Amino acid sequence: MPSKFAKKHPAYRVGKRFLFVVLGAVIIGFNIKSFVRTGGLFPGGFTGMTLLIQQILDKYADIRLSYTTIYIPLNLVPVYIGIKWLGKKFTFYSLFVILLSSIVVDLLPDIVITYDVLLICIFGGVINGFAIWLCLIVGASAGGTDFISIYMSEKHGIDAWNYILLGNICILFIAGVLFGFDRAMYSIIFQYCTTQVISTLFKRYRKHTLIIITDQPSAVYGRIKEVTHHDATLFTGTGCYQGTDRNMLYSVVSSDEVDKVINEIQAVDHKAFINVLKTEQINGRFYKKPHD
Repeated sequence: MPSKFAKKHPAYRVGKRFLFVVLGAVIIGFNIKSFVRTGGLFPGGFTGMTLLIQQILDKYADIRLSYTTIYIPLNLVPVYIGIKWLGKKFTFYSLFVILLSSIVVDLLPDIVITYDVLLICIFGGVINGFAIWLCLIVGASAGGTDFISIYMSEKHGIDAWNYILLGNICILFIAGVLFGFDRAMYSIIFQYCTTQVISTLFKRYRKHTLIIITDQPSAVYGRIKEVTHHDATLFTGTGCYQGTDRNMLYSVVSSDEVDKVINEIQAVDHKAFINVLKTEQINGRFYKKPHD
C-alpha cells in the first residue's frame, strides 16, 4: 500500500490519474468491440450516435468510415465546453480517453464472448459503467454527453439527465426504425445497467446532511471546514434525558466525503453523536470541488 506521503506527492497523483484513464479508455474500446457490436446495440450518448452513423452510411450509402473519423468531430463542442468551463487538465485527460478509446475500437479485432444478447446487455452495460467510473474518479470523463452533464450540473445546477435521456430516445427511435426495434429495446437494458453502475459507484454529485451533537463544536467544525471546505450551523438546545445544554452542528457535504468527515470528527470527539441523512436537493451556495 502506498504511504500517505506517496499519496500526496504530485507524481503519484499524476501516475494514478494516467493509469486509470488509460485503463478506462481501453476497457471502453474493448467493450464496444466485444459486447456492443456483437449484440448490435446502440449505447447512449455520442458512442451510440457514432455507431448509428457508421451503420447508416454503410447500409444506405456504401460508405465505411472508421469510428475515430466520426467520434472525434462529434466531441469537438463538448471538448470546447470542457476547456472553457470545466478545467484544462480535466479536458486534457478526457480528450485522451476519447482518442485512446477510439483508436482501440478501430485497431482491436472483433472479439466475441457470447452471442446471448441479454447477457451482452447486462455484462456489457456493467463493464461500460465501471470503465466510465474509473475515468470520473480521477477527474476525467469518457467524452460526449458526460461533458454536457457535468457542465449543466456544476455551472447551472440543472440535472441534465432528462435532456440526455431525450437525446438517447431519439437515437434509439431512429435505430429502431432503420435496424429493428428489438436491438433498440435491448440497448435500453445496456444503458440502464451502465447508469446504475455509475450512480452506485460515483458519489461526487450526491449530498448527505450531517447532524452532530458534540461537546466540542469548535473543534468539530474546524475538521469539517478543513476536510470539505463546507460550512456548518451551530444550534444550542437542551438534552431531554439529562436536562443539560447540548451543541448541535448541521452541515451538508458531498457523499464521497462522509466517511472521511466522520473519522475526523471522531478523532477530536469520540463521544460525538452523528446522524447522517440522504439529501435529495439543496438550494443556495454549496462549495463544489473544482476540476483542475
